[in-house]
Amino acid sequence: MSTPAPFISAVMGIEKDWIDYNGHLNMAYYNVLFDRCSDEAFAALDMGPDYARNRRLTIYSAEVHVCYVQELHLDHKVRGSFQLIDHDEKRLRFYQEIRHVDGWLAATSEQLALHVDMSGPKVAPFPADVLARVEAMRAAHAQLPMPERAGRSIGIRRKSA
Repeated sequence: MSTPAPFISAVMGIEKDWIDYNGHLNMAYYNVLFDRCSDEAFAALDMGPDYARNRRLTIYSAEVHVCYVQELHLDHKVRGSFQLIDHDEKRLRFYQEIRHVDGWLAATSEQLALHVDMSGPKVAPFPADVLARVEAMRAAHAQLPMPERAGRSIGIRRKSA
């Protein structure tokens, strides 16, 4: 399996109903774009809709940190990227960017996701075949530099007096 590093989504458009009263993409829909990108990455790992339907296993978001960098508008086309930063037997930590097709950065997201057995639902280890694909993606993505925006925290920086 050839693993792109990072994984890059198909081109995505902005939908009319996603534009808020300020005339730009509402903050909630950046998450929709990130989610569509991660769905594509999970499908590439054979953890897409068929995985949930047939094996009753799936991915749940546990924590997400989004940074809004530049406004998106209705006529914009974007791509998402997905970089697997870390994983263990039950969790994935990944970093994503939404970039306009012209290359400029619109937003970033860092997420901790859980592998879930839907019969519980409960957090569960990846099956061996899936873990092997996750490890292959992690190995490919380990060659990438750690994203500058990964690991950020929220706070108010005060100037010293």
